[in-house]
Amino acid sequence: MQPTNGRLYQSQSQSHSIDLQRQRARRTALWVGAIAVLVYVGFILSGVVGR
Repeated sequence: MQPTNGRLYQSQSQSHSIDLQRQRARRTALWVGAIAVLVYVGFILSGVVGR
């Protein structure tokens, strides 16, 4: 029974680190997306103002 408990603990630990990694990846993706939208809007506004 002990190896099973050890494996279970290890998989819980790995799943926790995967959750943290997903959270960080999601936050990074949101920041990159927000910056991309700002750049896009900036180009559109500079084109409109340039006319």
